[in-house]
Amino acid sequence: MKKFLALYNLPAEGFDAFKNMSEADQQSEKQAWTPWMEAHKDSFVDLGNPVGSNKRVTKGEVSDVRNEVGGYSIVQAEDHEAACAIFTDCPHLNVPGAYIEVVEMTKM
Repeated sequence: MKKFLALYNLPAEGFDAFKNMSEADQQSEKQAWTPWMEAHKDSFVDLGNPVGSNKRVTKGEVSDVRNEVGGYSIVQAEDHEAACAIFTDCPHLNVPGAYIEVVEMTKM
């Protein structure tokens, strides 16, 4: 089995809209994840987590930046197509503008 890094992405406006949702609506969105993760539990190597703000490090500088990454998971699958299929019914995709990038993890 190969391992894949899934990055849950959303444009900045989507993150802002989520933060401005009512607590009840936020909870409803979060609760949709439980049955989805349970249905795919055998594929997860690491369920992952949401991620917070980030900093960009370049030669001689560290700066605050915003990107579209909202979280990650690591899954295992036979191939890239099978890994992507895990995410076709992911609740994250119900958020307008949301997308998931699935990257194969290779050995050095």
